[in-house]
Amino acid sequence: MKYVVAAGLLALAASAAGAATPEQLAKAKNCMACHAVATKLVGPSYKDVAAKYKGQKDAEDKLVQKVLKGGAGVWGPVPMPPNAVSDADAHTLVKWILAQK
Repeated sequence: MKYVVAAGLLALAASAAGAATPEQLAKAKNCMACHAVATKLVGPSYKDVAAKYKGQKDAEDKLVQKVLKGGAGVWGPVPMPPNAVSDADAHTLVKWILAQK
């Protein structure tokens, strides 16, 4: 019981401090409306994105620009609109996406 209470207090403290996991950030910024971690929805899965850009040194910067400005033609005819996220949030999201396996 002590562990459950402690875990709950830690989660509450993290939430109160504004700490969110990258996945929670993706949900909050509506990324998950078009993308999923493991399956294609409107856009590619995050695992597919990570596989496509694996080993590319400029992948993070390239994908951050796609998140911020939008893009089209890389994954088919459906364009990705620009997203209203900060530069810092875009980097957080892209690092998380590129870490998917």
